Amino acid sequence: MKELVKNSRVTGYLERLYRDLNVDFFGGELEECVITVQSTKGAYGHVTCGKVWTVQKGSDEINRYELNIGAGTLSRPIEDVVATMLHEMVHIYNLMHDIQDTSRGNTYHNKRFREKAESVGLVIGYDPRIGWSITSPSEALLEYIIDKSWSDILINRNEGGISFGGSAGGRSGSGNFGGGKIKKPSSTRKYKCPCCGNSVRATKSVNIICGDCLENMVLQD
Repeated sequence: MKELVKNSRVTGYLERLYRDLNVDFFGGELEECVITVQSTKGAYGHVTCGKVWTVQKGSDEINRYELNIGAGTLSRPIEDVVATMLHEMVHIYNLMHDIQDTSRGNTYHNKRFREKAESVGLVIGYDPRIGWSITSPSEALLEYIIDKSWSDILINRNEGGISFGGSAGGRSGSGNFGGGKIKKPSSTRKYKCPCCGNSVRATKSVNIICGDCLENMVLQD
C-alpha cells in the first residue's frame, strides 16, 4: 500500500476503515457518513448530532452525518485511531436507534454509550468530567487490526500554539487532549526483516523469522 502521507489519501483510507468496521462490528447496519480530518477542539474526534452534509446522487439528495478525526491526533498508533473511529461509530449507531448516550451538551457519556462501545471491542474508562468516554482498544480489537494489516498514518497537523474558536459542533469524541503533536507508545510492536524489509506487528514480544529470508526479524523503535 502507498504511504499515507497525503491528506486526500488519508481520508480515503479512513473511509475504507469505516466500511470494514461497519461490516465486521455493526453487521453493515450503519449509514454512510462523510469522514473529515479537521482540528477538533479538545477531543480526538466528533460526530455531528444532525446530518449536516448533503450528497447529490443523481436526482436525489442524501443527508449524512459527519464523522471527524482530529487532524492533530493522526500521529497516534493506528490502533488508537481505529478506537477513536469506533467510538464515533457507536455514536452514529445510537443516533440511528434514538438512544440518548450523552448529556451536558453532548460531552458526558453515559452507561448506554459504554455498553455499546464495549460490545464492539473497545475498553471504556470513566472520567467525572466526560463520563464513560476514555477509549482504548481491547486485545481482540488489536488482533483484528493486526489481521487486517492496517498501517500507521504518516501525516498529522502540529497544533501546538494554534488558537481555536467555537466548539466541535457534535457529540464528543474519545477523551480529551491538550493540543500539539501526540505520539503515545503503541499497544503493538513492529518487527522488520533486515534483509528484505518485510514487517509484521504483534501484541507482545515475539521471536520471529522472516519466511522469505530465514532471517530473525528485528524489533523497531
